[in-house]
Amino acid sequence: MMRDRARGLWALLLVALAAAPWAVLAQGNLTSRSDLAGLYALRGSLGLRARDWPRRADPCTAWAGVGCRAGRVVSLNLAGLRRTRLGRLSPRFDVDGLRNLTRLEAFNASGFGLPGSIPAWLGDGLAPTFQSLDISACAVSGEIPASALVGLGNLTTLNFAGNQLSGQLPATALSRLTRLRTLNLSSNAFSGALPDAVWSLPGLSVLDVSRNNLTGALPTAGFALPANAQVVDLSSNLFYSGVPETFRRLFAQLLLANISGNYFDGKLGVSDGGGGPGGNVSFQSNCFLDVLGQRTQADCQQFYAKRGLPYDGPVIPPAPQPAPSPARKKNRNLKYILIGAIGGSLLLIAGVAAIVFCFVCSVRTGRTDGQRESGASPSAPAPSVVSATGTAAATGGTHPSALSTNMAKVGDSFAYDQIANATSGFGEERLIKHGHSGDLYHGVLQDGTAVVVKRITLRVARKDAYMAELDLFAKGLHERLVPFLGHCLDKEEEKVLVYRFVRNGDLSSALHKKSREEDEGLQSLDWIKRLKIATGVAEALCYLHHECSPPMVHRDVQASSILLDDKFDVRLGSLSEVCPQEGEGHQNVITKLLRFSSTADQGSSGSPSATCPYDVYCFGKVLLELVTGRLGISASNDASTSEWLDATLRYVNIYEKELMSKIIDPTLIIDEDHLEEVWAMAIVAKSCLNPRSSKRPPMKYILKALENPLKVVREDNGNGSGRLRATSSRGSWNAALFGSWRHSSSDIGPSREDNILKRSETIKSSGGSNGDHSSSRRRQSKEIFPEPSGSRDTED
Repeated sequence: MMRDRARGLWALLLVALAAAPWAVLAQGNLTSRSDLAGLYALRGSLGLRARDWPRRADPCTAWAGVGCRAGRVVSLNLAGLRRTRLGRLSPRFDVDGLRNLTRLEAFNASGFGLPGSIPAWLGDGLAPTFQSLDISACAVSGEIPASALVGLGNLTTLNFAGNQLSGQLPATALSRLTRLRTLNLSSNAFSGALPDAVWSLPGLSVLDVSRNNLTGALPTAGFALPANAQVVDLSSNLFYSGVPETFRRLFAQLLLANISGNYFDGKLGVSDGGGGPGGNVSFQSNCFLDVLGQRTQADCQQFYAKRGLPYDGPVIPPAPQPAPSPARKKNRNLKYILIGAIGGSLLLIAGVAAIVFCFVCSVRTGRTDGQRESGASPSAPAPSVVSATGTAAATGGTHPSALSTNMAKVGDSFAYDQIANATSGFGEERLIKHGHSGDLYHGVLQDGTAVVVKRITLRVARKDAYMAELDLFAKGLHERLVPFLGHCLDKEEEKVLVYRFVRNGDLSSALHKKSREEDEGLQSLDWIKRLKIATGVAEALCYLHHECSPPMVHRDVQASSILLDDKFDVRLGSLSEVCPQEGEGHQNVITKLLRFSSTADQGSSGSPSATCPYDVYCFGKVLLELVTGRLGISASNDASTSEWLDATLRYVNIYEKELMSKIIDPTLIIDEDHLEEVWAMAIVAKSCLNPRSSKRPPMKYILKALENPLKVVREDNGNGSGRLRATSSRGSWNAALFGSWRHSSSDIGPSREDNILKRSETIKSSGGSNGDHSSSRRRQSKEIFPEPSGSRDTED
């Protein structure tokens, strides 16, 4: 199936190239005054740099991305261009200059920030010759106005992928695009039904509406499927009902068809592994009855019942609840009375003992020997307790459940010769890197599937190092974990694990990539991708911490562990250190009481702690890396990194958004809303980096905060300061969503330097004692963050 998936993606690329009229060589100088006026209007409204569009040079020969034919502008390509510093302060979707380009055929702004809504005049304002519109990953929001597509009868390529578009698709306007060959609306927030007219577009070759909220059933009649279709991707939506026979035949003739992540039910009618001759259909995570890898019956039944739809599948009856007998109810009430009485007595005794203890301590305050006796008693057991937990953390990967893993249920079993052929005999040219748990090689299986092979030599690694990963994958293949394909355990001294290859590498290499132009230096990920990556990592850790039983700890969260697929969806790797949280389910109370913040995240052997707060701390460093763009922070634990964290976090203040300008990645192009999202992510990162592990928020609250970043900084903003409220009413929805996280965040007050800044600014503006009083009133003196560097987690 993967071979044809790769062929399908290549077909998509070829079709996109064939439909790219902007690949036109400039011929001669510009001769149209109207075109020149339109270009200068765009230069001003978009804030383009003079080095890209120099003022006194001919646009056809010297302006980047401008394509001309016979002295007229026929294509504009803004991909890779950057705004001036002033233009980055207030970027907007202002392209009125396109109206002057009366011969324009293609406009490509992929990755160039155009925050705002699509102008309604776009369809009527563009030239009749217009053929290709690409505004993917441009931060465009709102709905697609129907008028924006009217008048584009010659359009062949329409790419709105990776934006924040929402609402329903304009059915009538789409039906009139009869020459359309490529329609890409993926990774948005569209809702409602996919218009049936889309399936009747005669020239449609590529259709991608994946990762939206589209719903409905596939049409069964009244349309004619396109004859030249090559790629159809409906994945990660809310489509339901069965797959009609006409679509089964369509999918069978496509190079790539992806309907995974929906709620299609009934029988698919294909063998497990694909729908066509080469297995070209992806259908995982649906409700099909005759193939593997589907949703649970309870999930499917709940989806259909919630919408009042008939479900073609087995229905799980609700479990009968036995009525309690009167005698048992009476005994239960008696038991509660006894428990209350005993508990009240114990509480009274404890109160009296506390009063006596305080009295004795006050009498002995002047006695040094008394202090020494009272100080030695509680601390004596501490070394043995901490040592025990540290040992548990160090040996967490060798838990007994790993030895009982059923290998037959964990991926496919590969022959060693098959793996050796795929990696050219583990040749040096195939080596990706030497990992701490094994060497990683790039390989290609016989069916064309690109893979990454981990070769574990047991003379170097732990004998059961690979078992931790197999045990984790035995719990289920989560979509946010590295895609695991299988293993080869034939040899006694050498074990092999096989993963699907992810095309965008890891975050450490993708955050800043080398630009095509040498004078541009490094080109960074835009903010939408960075927020998507942060949310994806949070989803992976939330699965490990809150959905696995017992909770699992990753212990190696850093940028190089975060893998990115071709859509920049996160696949968390480096799973060889995963183990259950130490002491989970039966942790000694004394252990919890005697665990101090300075050593809470480090085992006795110096290895990473097997606790969920340790993962949270490491994730906080990843968030700061995304906010600041500074490479290597998440992978470093030395003194210079700790100093950098202390210096950076003093600018993260829940009261002052403007301080973010001191640390934000200068390559980010963001508007005001996105700036608030960056601010919110920095606040979340600061709460994750709390030196006290007990004060760090759980991953489930971190995930909620990243999914709703604007709510972090905008709640109760009546005084105009935009600060995060430290306490919330129990009845508030926001308090329910962010309550525990805010409790952690409220423990992190502004740093000492921040308060000095705020006090001095207040004195300047209001003068005298009033300003000083205002500053002291807002300061949280008992909870200054960060604490002295000596109390920071040593292994972090």
